[in-house]
Amino acid sequence: MTITETRGVWLTTTDSQVLLSQENIAQAMNFLAETGFNVVFPVVWTKGATLYPSQVMQQTFGIEIDPQYTRRDPIAEVVEAARRVGLKVIPWFEYGFASSYNSNGGILLAKKPEWAALDSQGNLLKKNGFEWLNALDREVQDFMLNLVLEVVKNYDVDGIQGDDRLPALPSEGGYDQNTIELYRQQFEQNPPQNPKDTQWLQWRADILTEFWARLYHEVKAVNSHLLVSIAPNIHDWAFKEYLQDSPTWLERKVVDMIHPQIYRRNFSDYKNIVDRLVNEQFTDVTLPKLAPGILMKVGSYRISPDYLVQIIEYNRACGINGEVFFFYEGLREDNYTLAQVLRTGPYAQSAVFPSLSALNQPSTAARKSKVKSQKSKVFPQERR
Repeated sequence: MTITETRGVWLTTTDSQVLLSQENIAQAMNFLAETGFNVVFPVVWTKGATLYPSQVMQQTFGIEIDPQYTRRDPIAEVVEAARRVGLKVIPWFEYGFASSYNSNGGILLAKKPEWAALDSQGNLLKKNGFEWLNALDREVQDFMLNLVLEVVKNYDVDGIQGDDRLPALPSEGGYDQNTIELYRQQFEQNPPQNPKDTQWLQWRADILTEFWARLYHEVKAVNSHLLVSIAPNIHDWAFKEYLQDSPTWLERKVVDMIHPQIYRRNFSDYKNIVDRLVNEQFTDVTLPKLAPGILMKVGSYRISPDYLVQIIEYNRACGINGEVFFFYEGLREDNYTLAQVLRTGPYAQSAVFPSLSALNQPSTAARKSKVKSQKSKVFPQERR
């Protein structure tokens, strides 16, 4: 009997060779299918450039594609190779509203300085190394929406994915003149200098939510079967730090699948966060949409086989039918150790990717009750 669950992995350009050739892509898709995966999330927007020939980027910035992929179309190649082995493809807009990383705004803000997000001192908004576009600005939002629509109209994909930068803006932002004026019109005063002021946080988060709702409905207008996925940071840290209001997204039904980045390196911390999400944020109606983001590899870190299996088993015990791993290369290290663990263990039985109807089918209270009585601890902050 075939089961239904999400078995996903992110494909990056950082620390990975997969997207550098059509041959590498084909080998990776074959490998993922053989390991038991059923969906791949390839990056299509990163470091101020697309990984496909983009007329939106050409017209706006004079750059059709990331220069290292000139005369190729990596996303078309991923779709072709994935389809051949039965994998779903959901392009991932990794950089979202970030313009650059430690590059003073990069190419985007060099061409469009009026698109810069500003902090309370009037400086270019920068947080954890990333410089930001003004996600509250309608013109910037239209640009991002047009990138997304370009992908869903031109490629045979199964959906699109936002993340901790889409929709998002560091809460230190919003002090450009246009945003200040909009706030003043509504409240007859300037925005608070304290970026964590409750009303100021919610007001800006609401603007991002409205943008995401518009994006959701425009994607569905192209094809109602497309899945709108998102991988935000964890609530409510994400709300206070990046204006990401994921409970409202779920309440307003503008997300089909959500992958909170539970990037914890020990089971106790992971369990605490899952318990809190399942008990406090997700209901029986929304639980099927949850497939946590799991940190498989970053830098020198790689998840242990025992911890990997423990996470998957706990997810299933909580009624969580799936996960997405960051990122692909972790499966290949140490002679494919983690891939072998999955192939012979949790992913030994084949699984189909959930349909939209399955994602909207309420979970049973009995499955959730397994964690209802557990008390969650306050968890450490994300540091992406």
